[in-house]
Amino acid sequence: MSVRVERDDAVAILTLDRPDALNALNVETLSDLRDELRALSDDVRAVVLTGAGERAFAAGADIKYMHGLDVGAAKEWGALGQETTRLLETMSRPTIAAINGFALGGGCELALACDIRYASAKAKLGQPEINLGIIPGWGGTQRLARVCGIGVAKELILTGRIVDADEALRIGLVNAVDDPVLERALETAHALAAKGPLALVAAKTAINRALAGDAERNLGAEADDFGELFASEDAKEGLAAFAEKRDARFVGR
Repeated sequence: MSVRVERDDAVAILTLDRPDALNALNVETLSDLRDELRALSDDVRAVVLTGAGERAFAAGADIKYMHGLDVGAAKEWGALGQETTRLLETMSRPTIAAINGFALGGGCELALACDIRYASAKAKLGQPEINLGIIPGWGGTQRLARVCGIGVAKELILTGRIVDADEALRIGLVNAVDDPVLERALETAHALAAKGPLALVAAKTAINRALAGDAERNLGAEADDFGELFASEDAKEGLAAFAEKRDARFVGR
């Protein structure tokens, strides 16, 4: 398997495991990642995605493989990448990228699809596809614009320029720069795992709607979700725990 899966209590750690190839994304690796995301057990409350070794999160898609693609195969490759990134973005658990080195091309797109991104001080991020005569195909044109603004997205995608961790933090591409980055990601993941799962799903879904669709409709959906949560055991427990000055024990119902 080119993706290693470990458990740390309620947190799943998915590691892209091709360190000799800088965790470059070939069909096997991307398919394995998609399948592992689909197969997560119900008791997983948060997901951390990182890369094996000390040099790369994912250095990009496998260019040797892409070199031989015709239009039909390229569209299938793009669809596989979009399916995987969409899982990271929309799945019920919060997803955190621990960017421990290069996150270029498809690697940057995987990170952009996660809910939270932490970078090591040595991380390098970018969408250099333009230098190959192509464009990002796994959601990079859309998510980079939403995360960093359209001006930043155009500059980085049109030039193919790669940014270091400090610039990534300044432009909002990552949430924080910290070492060891996996430790920071796990700290946040465990904090999220202790929250009410139903509320996390509702919050993530509502936030994902923020940059799409009609604002009034989105506000109405937020109000509906807010109200519906009051029927859950988790809401009753959370409110009671606050009143009783104790930690809440959420069960996901």
